[in-house]
Amino acid sequence: MNSTILKRGLACLALTAPAMAFASEGLNGADLSLAWAMPFAGILLSIALFPLLAPHIWHHHFGKIAVFWAACAAVPMVIFFGGHVAMNSIAHIMLADYLPFLIFVGSLFIVAGGIHVHGTFVGRPVVNAGFLMLGAVLANLMGTTGAAMLLIRPLIGANANRKRRIHTFIFFIFMVANVGGALTPLGDPPLFLGFLKGVSFLWTAEHVFLPWLVANAILLAVYLVIDTIMYRKDVQDGFKPSTEGVPFGLSGKINLLLLAVIVGAVLMSGFWHPGQVFHFMGVHFPVETLLRDAIFIAVASTSLIMTAKATREANHFTWDPIMEVAKLFFGIFICIVPVLEMLRAGHEGAFAGLVALVTNPDGSYNNTVFFWLTGILSAFLDNAPTYLAFFNLAGGDAIHLMGDGAQTLLAISMGSVFMGAVSYIGNAPNFMTVAICNERGVKMPSFFGYMLWSVSILFPTFMVIDWLFLM
Repeated sequence: MNSTILKRGLACLALTAPAMAFASEGLNGADLSLAWAMPFAGILLSIALFPLLAPHIWHHHFGKIAVFWAACAAVPMVIFFGGHVAMNSIAHIMLADYLPFLIFVGSLFIVAGGIHVHGTFVGRPVVNAGFLMLGAVLANLMGTTGAAMLLIRPLIGANANRKRRIHTFIFFIFMVANVGGALTPLGDPPLFLGFLKGVSFLWTAEHVFLPWLVANAILLAVYLVIDTIMYRKDVQDGFKPSTEGVPFGLSGKINLLLLAVIVGAVLMSGFWHPGQVFHFMGVHFPVETLLRDAIFIAVASTSLIMTAKATREANHFTWDPIMEVAKLFFGIFICIVPVLEMLRAGHEGAFAGLVALVTNPDGSYNNTVFFWLTGILSAFLDNAPTYLAFFNLAGGDAIHLMGDGAQTLLAISMGSVFMGAVSYIGNAPNFMTVAICNERGVKMPSFFGYMLWSVSILFPTFMVIDWLFLM
């Protein structure tokens, strides 16, 4: 049930703490068996099944369930590897990843929640499609999280009186929260991580533009067919578009400037590297990341102070969605520690069989496998470290990958961004979108119900992308 959420939750990790090194004495992924992935599998299954089988228990106790699975991962680490190693690993994930992630996602949630878009928006197919394409473009300027949080509320409002509307928010997750943000390092954390590793800022836009255009065109065409059919059924059932002419307008305009400050802070942390590093609990904090996070906090505080209460009330703003993300990601970030270390171990780790698939018998890279393997793992793990693992597996030389290895870098980039849409936990804004929809009375599909949509629609789309651009 991101971004990243859950993972995007995780996804935002590269965007918020991309330059931090791993604690000096952490887990060795080569020493871990697949059994260490059981707590992560447990929390994923809890997110998938509890809302379906025991919704009352989940609604009131999901935070406790997340802590339970976190303990299932942390306690064995202490027992088998000692308190020092376990605490180093946990301190790194919490201080270098979770906390900056929460600051970043929280600041976007607060700022975007202070912008109220008002006007006569009727959820006709062409209007909804316009929201989706606008969001896909904006995702490259303010990140998938920023675009999703800005547009989800007016889109819900536009479709408030429609009976058949769930598909609109599913495609919103596909396009705005994921696929749309594939053109710039600002769009999604894996691309920003590549930027920090030496991939030029405009390389992504130049090489991914055509796949981005084709993927979004296919998704938009499929959406228009589905929504046109659903809209006609709604009209037959008595739906009547509003005839009131409320002019378009924005409340809380100060937050548009604050969004620009957030984007500027992200760019600053990517371009400015003074070399000064602070150390705390074995974690290294470059000064630019500390300054960036301080700016995020200052921006969020400014938004809370300067945004009129009426504006947030018009947006039906509450703290529940971000609290849900914070609690669940606490468990996910801890449970994912051994999984990421096994992935980082490459050919020496428990996932060696999967890693070996990316190389052809003649030693060349299989870009199709790079695309699908990076993507599938990004759909359930943090797409930022997944991107980095396969970036390094492909040689880790940005100059080479932007040149002779461009197809491989394209495969890694598209897989890590596009396939965040496969599950609710593929990217942070996925989960936040679902939380806001549920809060506003839009009953979204279950974890597996959503995946029926995503696999049925996204996989054929990605097969076309693979055939056109990687084979």
